[in-house]
Amino acid sequence: MTNEMKQRIEKTMENLRKNKMKPFFVETKEDVLPLVRTLVNEGDTVSNGGSMTLKETGVMDELKSGRYNYLDRAREGITREEVEEVYRETYKADVYFASSNAVTESGYLYNVDGNSNRVSAILYGPKSVVLVCGCNKIVKDIDEAVERVKKVAAPPNSKRLDCKTYCAEKGECMSLTKENPELCDGCHGAGRICCNFVICAQQRHVDRIKVILVGEELGF
Repeated sequence: MTNEMKQRIEKTMENLRKNKMKPFFVETKEDVLPLVRTLVNEGDTVSNGGSMTLKETGVMDELKSGRYNYLDRAREGITREEVEEVYRETYKADVYFASSNAVTESGYLYNVDGNSNRVSAILYGPKSVVLVCGCNKIVKDIDEAVERVKKVAAPPNSKRLDCKTYCAEKGECMSLTKENPELCDGCHGAGRICCNFVICAQQRHVDRIKVILVGEELGF
């Protein structure tokens, strides 16, 4: 990791603290799980948002280990009605795990969702929220966060979820073809994953949101 990245991480962590979120830093993805285990208790009710980062760091396997009451929205044979019930039960979870689409150096979290169960749980409900983010998620400001989602995060996620969208086919949001796109511009396909745009700034509930920054690139 370069000195420049170390400085960016330190700045980001300082500003997350100012915004009443609790930052952590680990060098590698292998260091994530030991830290996560200190942030959750055996028997806790836990849930998660969709995240490649959680898979890459072993957090998903940990949640399914049997040590916790895991609200599993992807279990075999689950019906759509049962999935929706898991979404609602998640608001009462002890700990919610996810990643963030971007983390600004000024200590803001930027997230864009389609179904929006992830962003809603980050905002309210679970007693504790733990976000695991590779250093590739750190951006200078909100403008760069918006661009990151439209160019880097949304296209591969649309492919992963098999959504028939412009970005899945072309590799970037169609709004970027416009001279002066608005923040929420995009396609009008039924599979669009960019429906609600959320910025987390200073929090009222101190340290409810924990952000684990990892000194490696992870996720989209």
